[in-house]
Amino acid sequence: MKKLWQTRADLDAAVEAYTVGADPELDSRLLRYEVYGSLAHAAGLTSIGVLTKKEYAALRAELTRLHDKPGAFAVTRAQEDIHTAVEQHLTRRLGEIGAKIHAGRSRNDQVQVNLRLHIKDRLLALHARAGEAAAAWAAFGARRQNVVIPGYSHLQRAMPTTLGHWAASHAEALFDGRRALRFAYDEADSCPLGSAAGYGVMLPLPRAHVARLLGFSRVQRNTLRVQSSRPRLEAACLSALCLLARDLGVLAWDLSLYTTAEFGLLKLSDSFTTGSSIMPQKKNPDVVELTRARAALFPGWLSQVLAVGALPSGYHRDYQLTKGVLVSALDAMAAMLDIAARLPQSLRVDEAACAAAVTEDLLATHQAVALVRAGTPFRDAYRAVAERARARVGAPRPVTDVTLPDYPGAPASPGWKELAADARGEDSWGRGRRRALEAAWRALLL
Repeated sequence: MKKLWQTRADLDAAVEAYTVGADPELDSRLLRYEVYGSLAHAAGLTSIGVLTKKEYAALRAELTRLHDKPGAFAVTRAQEDIHTAVEQHLTRRLGEIGAKIHAGRSRNDQVQVNLRLHIKDRLLALHARAGEAAAAWAAFGARRQNVVIPGYSHLQRAMPTTLGHWAASHAEALFDGRRALRFAYDEADSCPLGSAAGYGVMLPLPRAHVARLLGFSRVQRNTLRVQSSRPRLEAACLSALCLLARDLGVLAWDLSLYTTAEFGLLKLSDSFTTGSSIMPQKKNPDVVELTRARAALFPGWLSQVLAVGALPSGYHRDYQLTKGVLVSALDAMAAMLDIAARLPQSLRVDEAACAAAVTEDLLATHQAVALVRAGTPFRDAYRAVAERARARVGAPRPVTDVTLPDYPGAPASPGWKELAADARGEDSWGRGRRRALEAAWRALLL
């Protein structure tokens, strides 16, 4: 069974195994995008007379059948990739018509269109899931708006804050992540079809028309740039995921600390903890620790893509190895956001422990500011309070009469209305892009 690039000689078996790698397994995820790309390309060929309307109708009917029954289709190792598998299927079913569809197309731009459609689809799903996680943490914080806890700096007790303020910080971090995902989406939102192997084709392909059919906002103009931009595109996607993962790692670290007996501010429900094989009393926060560990993988994935992509202009087979990295990162982020959205419901707040943890030493800055308001220069006030703190004997006592700043974003006013407005704006963007993309893809199948 010949591959798209094959002319005469068969590859050495070891060479074939080495070059094919994991592509058949990875490409099995890309069938629907291969179908969309093939339908749009066939529509373009029909518009310039390379295919007849009858041939296009036959191709569309067969490609729609593939789309509707993906479980019945598989990529074999002999076929190497989804592109060969689909073209061979079309040729078996339609004869010469199936053999015509590759005119004006290379595996290079086929790979690119599949990856870009896949990235756009997955990023929109992640954008929506990050919104659900942000909403869950905002709701958790709003219910604990008045639960005062210590704030930490250098992991040392610093100033009082609230659980609401803390939770709002993580909700806002998720909104920051959603904006990063929007940037990555825009990077992927240009159509590469018509670039072939990087130097175009000797056919007047209607590139702008094909781009609209696929739901892209624009055409990537320079055909050579299409090939050299692949590692940049994947790095842009991984960069956005890396930023989001970093913030989820901070959340995981906080939960790991706050749920220990030493902090004791929060407790995870039994359904979110595991046990020890030897210590009967243990309840381990494995789900939090694995979120933290997964977050640590993303910078490595980004570094791999950047390193592989440091090549001269044009396509290089090196790029084959970045596909698996990208898929792994997208899968990991989907799992992390799912857990992040479910975690708030699993937490129980120990309000007594929170109150006992807020002690008089946390009010040192409050005391210095009170002196400033009475007319003392800040540096003098700072030294006076510091001397009293050093002279204190015994453990600091808990305090209950804590006044917190209420300017926008401060502990007493984390900005719930502003967070809700952010959510509406991001949700509107995501729903709009999803509707447009799905509408374009449905139209191709009609």
